[in-house]
Amino acid sequence: MISLVMLALMAGCAAFLYFKGTLTMGIVMIFNALVAGFVAFGFFELAATQLIKYSPGMAVWAPMACFLLVLVLVFALLQAVEMQISKEKIDLGVLPERIGRPLAGVVLGYVVTGYLLVATAMAPLPKEYPYPRFGDRNPNPASPNRALLSPDGFVTGLFGTISKGSLSPIREPKSFALLHAGYVDQLHLNRYKGKEVPLMTATPAVDVPRQGGVWFAPDSLRDNEGKPLSAPAGTGFLLVRMDIKRNAFKDAPKFTLSQVRLVCGPKGGSGQPLAGKGQAVYPVGYVGAGGRFELKALDEIVDLTKVSGDALSMDLGFQVPTALTPILLQFKRNTVVQVPAPASPEDAPAPVAFGAAPPRSNGSGGEPGSQAQAAAGGDPNAPPSAPRGGSGSSRPKGRKSKKGLSDIGSSVIGGQVEDN
Repeated sequence: MISLVMLALMAGCAAFLYFKGTLTMGIVMIFNALVAGFVAFGFFELAATQLIKYSPGMAVWAPMACFLLVLVLVFALLQAVEMQISKEKIDLGVLPERIGRPLAGVVLGYVVTGYLLVATAMAPLPKEYPYPRFGDRNPNPASPNRALLSPDGFVTGLFGTISKGSLSPIREPKSFALLHAGYVDQLHLNRYKGKEVPLMTATPAVDVPRQGGVWFAPDSLRDNEGKPLSAPAGTGFLLVRMDIKRNAFKDAPKFTLSQVRLVCGPKGGSGQPLAGKGQAVYPVGYVGAGGRFELKALDEIVDLTKVSGDALSMDLGFQVPTALTPILLQFKRNTVVQVPAPASPEDAPAPVAFGAAPPRSNGSGGEPGSQAQAAAGGDPNAPPSAPRGGSGSSRPKGRKSKKGLSDIGSSVIGGQVEDN
């Protein structure tokens, strides 16, 4: 169905330019559409944040509404300027006009279709709209379905290429290709079970400890069948401790593992934490009862209402390519936090079972590797682990969050970011 709509839209643009426009007009409209899209991608989050402040009821619709509003306004402004500059039609000849007009219309329709597909994916609609990007069960980010000619992937990929540092803001680069790596997949996976789980939070929902927040899984860690953990060739098995904020439970009482992702960048990068291109990695499970690692599908729903306690942590497992290093942890649509570099085996904390009482900090910044392995095996006398990301975590001072945004979410509109 979506393919027919796309073809109809491209055919309509081609017919309009063939009968009512010129080749020059078509080229200018394509250029204006691309520029308007770049502006929309760059500023829709800022606009959505302001809209949510004044109209909280629009929260889940704000990203789509602001994206389309900025897109239309900038395109209309550019078209008005073009009409004032060029009041006479430019005719390039019979043959170029007859061939070029419909071709320009097809390209214009392709670009506009890409924007519409992205905007629809931002809306709180069932996962079947605008098209089912993943299967009904256990979505696989490595093999998504794509719309005809993948126009949504084209427009997001093009803006990601433009924003990888070549158009850095005055303060520091903030690349769309890293902050929103695999953006189309992110949008679709975030609303995979939208009827059962919220798509976003009103307050920052998660955090990652700056000390011992990321480490390689110990050899003693076993899966729920008692087998050693394994990772595909060329990847390493990383554990990331996600501290869930208690005051955010009402915003995110349920979530799916598809709403959590680790954005990674090349090792030994440029020194700019948010520049360049990122790659999203999704969790394969988390440490569960008895200190065993439970392998889970991405459509697994985590229900926080069934877990008691004031402090809640999840040790999530990610299979990260060895050439990459983790940079950001993203939760739902609008919570993003920076993660530290992986801890050494000597400083790695013990894995903590989800729902269990968090270990106390011993003030040393981590555990010896042998102690961590003992704790992973379920030893109740295992020593305490590294500082947690609550009141006892060691996080840099001066990092303030804006309502509805995390530390990095705030940095998109002017906050501060630390290096790993």
